[in-house]
Amino acid sequence: MAAKFPQKAMAYFLLAPTILICLLFLYYPTGRTVSLTFYKVAFFGLKKIYVGSDNFKELFTSADYLQSVLVSFIFTGASIVLSMTISLVLAILLNQKVRGIGIYVIAIIWPYTLSFAVAGTIWSYLFNPAVGMINYLLESLFRIKPDWISIGPLALIMIIVTTTWKSLGYNVIFFLAALQHIPRELLEAANVDGANDLQRFWKIILPLLTPTIFFLLVMNSIHCFFTSYGMISIMTEGGPAGATNIMVYKLVHDGFNMFKTGYASAQSLILFVIVVAFTLIQFRVAGRRVHYGGA
Repeated sequence: MAAKFPQKAMAYFLLAPTILICLLFLYYPTGRTVSLTFYKVAFFGLKKIYVGSDNFKELFTSADYLQSVLVSFIFTGASIVLSMTISLVLAILLNQKVRGIGIYVIAIIWPYTLSFAVAGTIWSYLFNPAVGMINYLLESLFRIKPDWISIGPLALIMIIVTTTWKSLGYNVIFFLAALQHIPRELLEAANVDGANDLQRFWKIILPLLTPTIFFLLVMNSIHCFFTSYGMISIMTEGGPAGATNIMVYKLVHDGFNMFKTGYASAQSLILFVIVVAFTLIQFRVAGRRVHYGGA
């Protein structure tokens, strides 16, 4: 039987601040964004002209926008694969009984506390072609000195590495928690049966980690699509030649720098639909392989 609040008036009163905040800062802006996709908006919104679906037609026929979509998927896919793979390996190592392991855990997790803008600043110095530590090491070891800023593929690799480093702490926290909740009896039984470390990982550990992997897959996808603007703004500003101009950066640039409000609103709606569709696909495909339960 469902619990009932004794005084309905008090319940509505307590919910009113949350409802008001959602209306003002979530639902109203969302509605305004959807409506603006059908308009050409003059500077600072002084005038609006209804254009129907012209903003969307312009987007889907724009080579720059289609390139930004492609770059977004490459950036997101590579960042997720690298970050989750490295995070799982680190979590397995951190799950060992080693003296002072807490220090290593803190050292790996702390980058997550930094904003993308701060992470971008740190790695822009490390990747600096002239005085960066990475080029110093590459020149010392291999006699090469790549120009990470001016060469498109290298610039994309640079932001992928930065995003991977930034996301490690978040992923490690969940992987480590999941590993510590795997019943030791299962691993001990497999050990008694003669299973080696690789067999225990593939047959026991990995299947029991699938709920965590699925959760992190969704969260990392949203993370890459929506929260990378600050990092790219500092490191590459979408360049060179649009090589790092992902969808969220182009959206903000067109909306707030070029004052193309209707055009940017259409981009935001497309980005929202892509992320929702991507998440639903992950639920349909990856969700079938998720195993819940410890036994």
